[in-house]
Amino acid sequence: MSIAFLLTTLVVVATPGTGAVYTIAAGLSRGTRASIIAAFGCTLGVLPHMIAAITGLAAILNASAIAFQTIKWLGVGYLLFLAWQTIRDRSAIQVDETATPVSAWRVIRTAVVINLLNPKLTIFFFAFLPQFVPAGDPDGTLQMVVLSLVFMLVTFVVFALYGVFAATMRNRVLRRPRVVAWMRRTFAATYVLLAGRLALESR
Repeated sequence: MSIAFLLTTLVVVATPGTGAVYTIAAGLSRGTRASIIAAFGCTLGVLPHMIAAITGLAAILNASAIAFQTIKWLGVGYLLFLAWQTIRDRSAIQVDETATPVSAWRVIRTAVVINLLNPKLTIFFFAFLPQFVPAGDPDGTLQMVVLSLVFMLVTFVVFALYGVFAATMRNRVLRRPRVVAWMRRTFAATYVLLAGRLALESR
């Protein structure tokens, strides 16, 4: 495994996107446990893209304008839905470790969908991984699987660090209602901006 692959993967994963934003939001609003679960869910969301790249389905997505546009606009719609859901939430956020936590499956489901509805992630796997697998290598598929798993591991670690850091700041943040209000507006605006960026993406 090359250093170039690890560095490129780290840069790609560490660049804030929808998964990182969702994980940070989970850490701020629901604590460390929720942030780690969100990071795990975002990591699971990488699996379909990995499978698509390895099996060649990404080639179909890359060649089909209709398939690409369908997934892209589903992703845009879901990000706008998250923005609307965030901005309309007026419930009080309190640091109460004894409160009933949000279902882990609900957090994971949302995190998986966020990464699943991201056609550029599939294209990334399709265009990125082959560069680090020698052409004609009989173990090429196995190497792609290993590199994909490394990518997923880095994704989980980086996102979990984002979330845990956010969770450590929640006591300071949540004691200030105005900060909480601006936090929600910021996350909602971020989702809208990410939706706009995705809408402008082309293959």
